[in-house]
Amino acid sequence: MKRRGILMFALLGLLTTAAQVRAAGVQDELAATLDSITEKVVSLAEAMPADKYGWRPAEGVRSVSEVFMHIASANYFLAGQLGQASPPDAPPGNAEKTITEKAQVVAALKKSVAHARQAIQGATAADLEKTVKLFGQQRSYRAVMIIIIEHASEHLGQSIAYARMNGVAPPWSN
Repeated sequence: MKRRGILMFALLGLLTTAAQVRAAGVQDELAATLDSITEKVVSLAEAMPADKYGWRPAEGVRSVSEVFMHIASANYFLAGQLGQASPPDAPPGNAEKTITEKAQVVAALKKSVAHARQAIQGATAADLEKTVKLFGQQRSYRAVMIIIIEHASEHLGQSIAYARMNGVAPPWSN
């Protein structure tokens, strides 16, 4: 009977470890997906000429710099929903309108990506099931992580269109 208890305890420990590995796997996969998308966003931001950062396809539509700063701001906001406090040097709330120079935009974008990645990978298995009210709905932390990726993907597509309209081919497509 004692041996059976030890075996059950060992099996329980093994199952708990397997569940933790699976949770870490989800975080690693989400972080890798974010990396893939944001590497393209950053390389496109670097490829766009500085004199095109004020370009916009029409009045009332975000400019090149505003799109990249929108991504950066959203990365901080969404990481905050995962409990990752923004650093003191994070761009202000009006960054889309105030940070427009290429070097500053690229630097802010890179820092925001690292911040969002840290929020994803810093979450524990238990955190994945926590919920937060976001955009009027209760969402799991896991869903917020997916929203970070989805948002970056949406604006990557927008940025590709902007680049092509300005004669810039995405660096990874050459």
